[in-house]
Amino acid sequence: MLKTLVLSSVIFLQCFTLNTVFAEESPTKSANIPIVEKAFVDAINGFDKAQIIAQFGEPAKADDVKVKGTNKIVASIWQYHNINKSEEGVFFETTELDFIDDKVVQVVFLNNNGDDIAAAEEGRKYDVPAEITAP
Repeated sequence: MLKTLVLSSVIFLQCFTLNTVFAEESPTKSANIPIVEKAFVDAINGFDKAQIIAQFGEPAKADDVKVKGTNKIVASIWQYHNINKSEEGVFFETTELDFIDDKVVQVVFLNNNGDDIAAAEEGRKYDVPAEITAP
């Protein structure tokens, strides 16, 4: 009887410990996305569209790529204004986020309003690091 009680207690405690460990691995809805250039690039793929909107609001401009003949969105390009700053503390006029499905795959910082496609040469372009997953 004592063995059963001890074993039950150990299993019960392990269940709570396991949930705590898994809960800390991914950003929560309350986690803030950094705004400084390199920290932003390193962190942004850990957040989905809903979390990005929760912090920065709706994008100033959004274009969706849909599968022909359906309404399924497979990629999106969002532009925000004055949400990120360089390592020197100067805000970029435009930040472009390129999504595949719900994850950011590329970030472009522009020193203009983002209307001119060729203007990307005036800014900084980053491929977002692949999300690290545990084996």
